[in-house]
Amino acid sequence: MMNEKVKAIMTKDPITVGADDSIEKAANILKKFKIEHLPVVDSNNKLIGILSFYDLWEMNKCHEEYKNIKVSEIMTKRVAKLNPGDKVGSVAEIFLENLFEAIPIVEDDNTLVGIVTLVDVIWYQYKKEYPRHYGDFVHFKDYHLDNISK
Repeated sequence: MMNEKVKAIMTKDPITVGADDSIEKAANILKKFKIEHLPVVDSNNKLIGILSFYDLWEMNKCHEEYKNIKVSEIMTKRVAKLNPGDKVGSVAEIFLENLFEAIPIVEDDNTLVGIVTLVDVIWYQYKKEYPRHYGDFVHFKDYHLDNISK
């Protein structure tokens, strides 16, 4: 059941931040869209890191200081990433082995094209197991991420 390609479950064109953006901007995005991970990209949309809500918490600074701290100062630079053609099973394996909750999806040239979260994998499995009930839920990802401007 985990042989489907990642591109089938990934959020396409995820919300991103740049390395020079402030932590204040990143925190506002995380809060506004109720997400926990932000890929960090350069001006060519190449993945250079990832920032999580946990990173903000671990930084242990007051919110007033956020405007003076750049994303590059706390982002994770060594990022596990997958290709859109990789299997959903690969996502699950990375999550389980590393306790990650999100994986950026990139093309071979490191261009960011999506993100897969732990919730995406759960929805994928749920749809496979209970296809008749899936329509009873508002899929949170479809509700807010497809209709925002960056």
